Amino acid sequence: MTDIRVELPAGATTVSADWNPGDGRAIVAVAHGAGTGKDHPFLTGFTDALGEDGFSTLRFNFPYVEQGRRMPGPAAHAIATWNAVVAFARAHDPAAPVWAAGKSYGGRMASMAVADGLVVDGLVYLGYPLHPPGRPEKPRVEHLPAIDVPQLFVEGTNDPFIQPVSQFEEAVASCRDARVEWIAGAGHTFEVKGRKRPAAEIGASLAPIVARFIGL
Repeated sequence: MTDIRVELPAGATTVSADWNPGDGRAIVAVAHGAGTGKDHPFLTGFTDALGEDGFSTLRFNFPYVEQGRRMPGPAAHAIATWNAVVAFARAHDPAAPVWAAGKSYGGRMASMAVADGLVVDGLVYLGYPLHPPGRPEKPRVEHLPAIDVPQLFVEGTNDPFIQPVSQFEEAVASCRDARVEWIAGAGHTFEVKGRKRPAAEIGASLAPIVARFIGL
């Protein structure tokens, strides 16, 4: 485990991260969802599987998790963290492409950072939270058309954060370069009703989809 320094408006802080070098193919930096942290089994399963395929991975916490809080802080703090994480990745392997990935909130914050000027080679969303469940009148899409790098949306067809699906499809269509990989029957954490699996196994099952996309 390592610490990454993050410059916040009120001063510098550090977040903990797990850096696992691969064979130089690409670096995948991975952020957690709003209610978890970097060590959630879904994320460790996902990054372990990517690592077995030769990718370098970098899982990290946002500052609010380091501070022991349950609810995310300001978006500016998450954007600053993403900038620091990508800088760390580039410093450790300057020649490797860097992809920003995240579960739900973590992916959305990555997209906001890129729309704000962060330079990465592409974005991967593991369950993009288009809107709060049952609140389709509050879509989080304004910044997506500004992103000019490839975007992969990995989505469960039963995810309540993207219902109605037609609204989600309109959001994806507004992007310059985006693709959706659907997981049939899956909810927001990619669980499928009637099919009980550990979170680490679910996360690992998504890694081949992401690896193929990054390899394009």
